Amino acid sequence: MRNVISRCPVCDSRLKVTRLQCDQCDTVIENDFALSKFDYLTAEELCFVETFIRCRGNIKEVEKAMGISYPTVRSKLDQVIRRLGYDEKDYKNEEEEKRESVLKALEQGEITAKDALDMLK
Repeated sequence: MRNVISRCPVCDSRLKVTRLQCDQCDTVIENDFALSKFDYLTAEELCFVETFIRCRGNIKEVEKAMGISYPTVRSKLDQVIRRLGYDEKDYKNEEEEKRESVLKALEQGEITAKDALDMLK
């Protein structure tokens, strides 16, 4: 059995499910059925979400499991949050934004580890 595709291969718009069929008795039901928000995530985004849940939201564990840095985990999480239809401003406060910018600067080599520690205190 194939996975349901959620995006049009021509224009990338969201697809809707209009037909369901029973494998056992061949009953067919046609209507407009809704897919969940998660059905519209890409395979990569869904893999990230599954890893995030398996790691119980512990970003350090996600880093280890996926072999990526803290800022990359945060970036992927922000991307999934946006794709699910939520605004980043709904959950970020100024302190989190400052921390994220300091860690990004550290990752890009713009500041030293000591500078980052001083800025985060």
